[in-house]
Amino acid sequence: MLVSYGNQGVVETADGSILDCHYRRSVGRPFCGDRVMLETDGDRTQVVEILPRQNVFARADNRQRKQVIAANLQQVLVVLAPRPEPSRDLVERYLVAAHSLDIAPILVLNKVELMNRESYDSTGPLSRLDAYRELGYAVIETSCKGAPGFSSLAPVLHGRTSILAGQSGVGKSSLVNALIPDLELQTGALSRVTGKGTHTTTTTIMYSLPGGGRLVDSPGVWEYGLWQIDQPDLAHGFIEFRPFLGQCRFNDCRHDTEPMCAIREATESGPINDWRYQSYVRLLRQSA
Repeated sequence: MLVSYGNQGVVETADGSILDCHYRRSVGRPFCGDRVMLETDGDRTQVVEILPRQNVFARADNRQRKQVIAANLQQVLVVLAPRPEPSRDLVERYLVAAHSLDIAPILVLNKVELMNRESYDSTGPLSRLDAYRELGYAVIETSCKGAPGFSSLAPVLHGRTSILAGQSGVGKSSLVNALIPDLELQTGALSRVTGKGTHTTTTTIMYSLPGGGRLVDSPGVWEYGLWQIDQPDLAHGFIEFRPFLGQCRFNDCRHDTEPMCAIREATESGPINDWRYQSYVRLLRQSA
């Protein structure tokens, strides 16, 4: 599925044809990125089966329920920028979500040219990019207005299915325009098929990348929220916790105020950064 909305969407077939399709009521609604089986009756094409998903990418709705955005992804590119500056726990929310959904996360610092011009929180995510690198996360710096440009993204995206996620205003649309030279042709083709305009800022859309690969552009949000996530999954989403999980005195330890907690002890002795542990505690209490 290239686009999915309401009870219809746009699908690309194995031979490269782009078709408008409707969803059989018994099948349900597929997501952008889903692989589907089609059946054509005259001029009408219907989705008759949604094939098993490798994974989904999601965020929370306003009731903290999981809201799926796209399916069958290999990596999520979390786009940050000096303006708007990311909130205190925004990166941790994205990282926990990606790990819990079995999707590889990559951090992208866009508008890097503003880093020396704009002031930002000295204790916030932008001051900790090296710490994320030390944890093993890739951090790629980009700019659509000069050096370092965006060429470093091409090899990361090549041959893979990726989603761009991030706050409104971080420059995702500029990156999409830069990475996909024929963007207007692709969106125009989708609009011709549906007979409707394609609203790229409010609709999740899958594009083809030059040289191979797919890029899903998701609508920007002011603040990415986690759904009601189980405590073990939350702890597992902090990758530096993993060597210490299962070593606490109590099997049901939440790593908050319990005595003889291996996670807290590792925080006090140094292997776990205190600011990461404090972020975990805040997310834990928010999901309670």
